[in-house]
Amino acid sequence: MARFWLKLRAIPGWVWPLACGVVLLALPFLGLGYSATRQIELTLLLALIVVGLNLSLGYAGELAMGQVAMYAAGAYAAGMANKAGVTDIWIQILIGAAVALVVGLISGIPGLRLGSWSLAMTSFFLILIVPDVLSIFKEETGGRNGLAGLTPATSFGQLIDSRTYYLIIVGVAIVVFALIRNLVVSGHGTALRVLKQSPVLASSMGISVFRAKLTAYAMGAVPAGIAGALFANLDLFISPEAFAFSFAMTVLAASIFGGSASVYGALIGAAVLQFGMNQSTNFSKFGLIISGAFLLIGGVAFTGGLAGLMRKLLRKADFAAKAKAGIRAPKVAAGSVEKLDGALLRADGVSKAFGGNQALSKVSVEAKPGAVTAIIGPNGSGKTTLLNMISGFYRTDAGSIELDGQKIQGLPSYKVARAGVSRTFQTPNIPEKLTVLESVEAGRYASGRSSVLASVLRLPAFWRSRNDGREAAERALALVGLSEQRDEMADSLPLGNRRLLEVARSLAASPKVVLLDEVASGLDEDELEVLEGLIVRLRDAGMTVILVEHNFQLVLRLADDIYVLAQGAVMAHGTPDEIESNPRVMEEYLGVTAEANSAGGADDE
Repeated sequence: MARFWLKLRAIPGWVWPLACGVVLLALPFLGLGYSATRQIELTLLLALIVVGLNLSLGYAGELAMGQVAMYAAGAYAAGMANKAGVTDIWIQILIGAAVALVVGLISGIPGLRLGSWSLAMTSFFLILIVPDVLSIFKEETGGRNGLAGLTPATSFGQLIDSRTYYLIIVGVAIVVFALIRNLVVSGHGTALRVLKQSPVLASSMGISVFRAKLTAYAMGAVPAGIAGALFANLDLFISPEAFAFSFAMTVLAASIFGGSASVYGALIGAAVLQFGMNQSTNFSKFGLIISGAFLLIGGVAFTGGLAGLMRKLLRKADFAAKAKAGIRAPKVAAGSVEKLDGALLRADGVSKAFGGNQALSKVSVEAKPGAVTAIIGPNGSGKTTLLNMISGFYRTDAGSIELDGQKIQGLPSYKVARAGVSRTFQTPNIPEKLTVLESVEAGRYASGRSSVLASVLRLPAFWRSRNDGREAAERALALVGLSEQRDEMADSLPLGNRRLLEVARSLAASPKVVLLDEVASGLDEDELEVLEGLIVRLRDAGMTVILVEHNFQLVLRLADDIYVLAQGAVMAHGTPDEIESNPRVMEEYLGVTAEANSAGGADDE
């Protein structure tokens, strides 16, 4: 039974939704009545709107309700084109998608620039002004009375009957869902999930937070615009009531209940909401209450909606089947690190103050390729602040930071990452709902991604990028000894493995400089041995390694050059032997007096 389950699961995931699409296409030829086909049409239109919302909400983590306004924009744009004599459904779909995209860009750019809840408020405002906009342009839109008198749509000059129109709606939905699915399972989709978990982590991996969120929001507008164009030609009449606030709540409820972090969750949620509300004879009276109930059920009863629940059950079944069949991930030999081109990183006279607290004062540090440069010091000495300034998260008050002679201070963090600076964090920053392998692959976003168009259309550039990324991720996992955990959920790993996973992720993009922030903390002896050996191999391969660490003995064994910070300034600088024999370092960093040290009373930290 376990073997059969594994063979069943080996079938590509896209086969099952495609089979459902084929069944939907066949239904009219099997005698399905008008009432049922209409409900399927309305469900697919709702699903198109919801899948656009899922891109912003479920993947990018940005609450935006403007899809209903974009749905209205697409509908009225197609309707007005119809009134102007453009009856071809395909041209109307293109017009509706284009107008919705423009609305998405116009509302998304200021909303995302302002940050916080601004996009949610901006998109909510869009819904509220739809009736007023329709009233202002009453002659073109019909105002509150609706846009009537539309001509039946044609396809390449041929009039479309009801069965053909059903097939068009199903076919368009299949294509849109396939393209959105291609996007979310690509590196761009992984980047959006990382962004949802932590914008700081996303920036450190070379992801532009603003651009990624705007891309998700704007692309989510396109399916809504397509749905609007299809809706306009369904009854040849567009009513403003179809875009009311209650419908926006229905869209949000379908997203949450079906699973906002799932492409097919949009279809599940839309089907439940559409068919469920159709059973209510008092829909107009209790619509908001029903939507609210589904929101509560999806948001409270189970996290991730129905799609998330199904995903968890399938994952448990997979692990149980593999355990019963005795299948384990193959071991991969650690191997050697290929030749790396490190870069000279120089921080000269760097200062940083937070209010009245001077975190750093005229700190100068130089890290050379093929060497481990350690930065040590007591808590609060400014070590992590310095790393944050190098990474672009903090701006310098004074001084300069250069990478191979090119100034990088003042650059946003994602551009610093793309310049070749990678890092780990003091507290491991691990995205949820990603496997170990996917987490490491995400680290290559800055250097190995294909374009959005190539990812959506599965062009050769996408496959080359994907294969290169998979190979690089496998090598990085082998280097840190996590190959056997490649298919486990990254956020389920223990602390020690999480730190090693961060190291693997930071190495996946083959950076010029890697910043390791207290990476040895929480590692057991075996993990520490793996880490130490890896750092030595990176150094020998030519990498520029900057190590911030409290494990003094590890620093002495690994470092070629050591900077000691105290109260935001460089207290000492030298080789490991010089630092170990420096009485001031021993006293301020280790808390050991010179007399006690000479008497052999110093304790290793």
